[in-house]
Amino acid sequence: MLVYSGIKTDFMRDVDEDTLAPKIKQTILDKMGRNTPEAEYRSWENSMKNMFIVLSDSQIPDDSGVAIEYNIPQTAKRVDFIISGYDREGHPAIVVIELKQWEKLTAIAGMDALVETYTGGANRTVVHPSYQAWSYAQLIKDYNATVQDEEIDVRPCAYLHNYARTDEDPIDSDWYEDYLQDAPAFTKGQNAKLREYIKKSIVKGDNKQILYQVENGKIRPSKSLQDSIGKMLKGNPEFIMIDEQKVVCEEVLRLSGLCQKDGRKRTVICQGGPGTGKTVIAINLLAELTQKNQMVQYVSKNSAPRDVYLRKLKGSYKKSSVNNMFKGSGTFYDAPENMAGTLLVDEAHRLNAKSGLFHKGENQIKELIHSSLCSVFFIDEDQRVTMDDIGSVDQIKRWAREADSQVYEMELVSQFRCNGSNGYLAWLDDVLQIRETANPTLDDIDFDIRICDTPSEVRDLIFEKNRDTNRARMLAGYCWNWNKQEANNTEYHDIKIGDFEMSWNLNGGEPFAVSDTSVNEIGCIHTSQGLEFDYVGVIIGDDIRYSNGRIITDFTKRASTDQSIKGLKKLVKENPEEARKRADEIIRNTYRTLLTRGMKGCYIYCVDEELEKYLKERLKLRNNKAGANT
Repeated sequence: MLVYSGIKTDFMRDVDEDTLAPKIKQTILDKMGRNTPEAEYRSWENSMKNMFIVLSDSQIPDDSGVAIEYNIPQTAKRVDFIISGYDREGHPAIVVIELKQWEKLTAIAGMDALVETYTGGANRTVVHPSYQAWSYAQLIKDYNATVQDEEIDVRPCAYLHNYARTDEDPIDSDWYEDYLQDAPAFTKGQNAKLREYIKKSIVKGDNKQILYQVENGKIRPSKSLQDSIGKMLKGNPEFIMIDEQKVVCEEVLRLSGLCQKDGRKRTVICQGGPGTGKTVIAINLLAELTQKNQMVQYVSKNSAPRDVYLRKLKGSYKKSSVNNMFKGSGTFYDAPENMAGTLLVDEAHRLNAKSGLFHKGENQIKELIHSSLCSVFFIDEDQRVTMDDIGSVDQIKRWAREADSQVYEMELVSQFRCNGSNGYLAWLDDVLQIRETANPTLDDIDFDIRICDTPSEVRDLIFEKNRDTNRARMLAGYCWNWNKQEANNTEYHDIKIGDFEMSWNLNGGEPFAVSDTSVNEIGCIHTSQGLEFDYVGVIIGDDIRYSNGRIITDFTKRASTDQSIKGLKKLVKENPEEARKRADEIIRNTYRTLLTRGMKGCYIYCVDEELEKYLKERLKLRNNKAGANT
């Protein structure tokens, strides 16, 4: 959808007569039913006046097409400004321009394409404007059939008209070089350079015909994108499916195909515990459905699994079209209905009601079902670990019924983590008193679990296991404050227990699960959930202890920086019993999740001495029986 379109002379007249911003505002209200915030309205006025100056060049054809706020079909993404026409050889072209009001930014070393800037009333971590422009252009090229068939050249750039660039400016940091090459960033005082960039592609006008073709292009993954993700998946041992994983994958492929044929909504709920292969299935579906010409995306609320599996899929590729296939669950609150053929929602138990800092939308489950013909939710209700987690089978069924979406339920049982032992999970549930099970001991279970006397002992074991494979990590319950001011300082140690000191995992560099230096840091539930390692060392904080034969949880011992229990104090005043129940579930689920991240072993240190004694006694049951059998 084009909020505003015309030729250059239309645009220049509307800006000159101060009618452009009111026209855009009215069109958004008429077509989208959305009122425009004052800040957004002012940004249009400021940015369009600067674009008026840029286009005030007789060599930019008067009949070249101009589009503002182009909503990329089948997505919730909007391109700020597009100019269309033909190049010197007569080839069709569009220039995609991302407009920014920013006055300064801070580079974030080691984080791919991320910067920090003041926007939305606060300093926030956002993507580099060149990355944003490049990704939008790539989205158009990858999914617009007309752009592919007519070989329309799509050239992206960013224009920060309030940004005073300096020598060795952070916007030009080496971290962003790959994106700046494909999508240069123009700043205050560089109007002439932006004009020259436009004039390289737009030599002859098109009377906005190319804009019309792009807007009405069919949605279809490009052959290059299909080939790219196919090659990434092929031969990658991380994503090989076995047994029931393949069965579930094939059934989802069948149901998704039916949705595309008959246009009816279908919702798949796939339940499975830790290590049953939910993410492996999701990634395989992402590739196979894309190769079947579908618009499909992998979605998760938590960024950690999203970043790690994207990294594993891409391998050494830094910049790839595949980036656009991985989305946060909070990006669909204003997405059009059935924008995607299939959405693959991993870690669905972590979904929230409201989205983002501004609490937009009504309910993420509702929005995801609304946004796709086929919605697939991979879920484990025992891994809800924050007050905001609303993902449940009942909730998914409820919103599916409201959307008239037919529900299909599947279950993954076979355990591929903890050395393939469902018995360890059952033992853990029994030990943490989550539920009574028939597994009071770890008899016949080949899993290396040890209760250590000190956190240093845990650390030494993890260092040893990590040397060869970089697949061992330290984790901890969220009982120590996370100092954001020191987020990149390796010398600052958040976690201190006696003479033991380590940092929470740092902001810079690659994701915690794959970085070569992460073994020197401690991860938490937010950076490890949905991921797996060979060995984990877990520090159990004083939010859980053992007394008089019972496991007792205490949310007051959680760190004040822990957002997972935000809102609990208010609930305590309103409904103390419900608050204690919710807090108890969160804490037990947190440790259950942390203690099941290892495929081969888990080493544990308990702050509470009685809990340590209790766990050692539970392990002795296995050791004593093993000794009696020898």
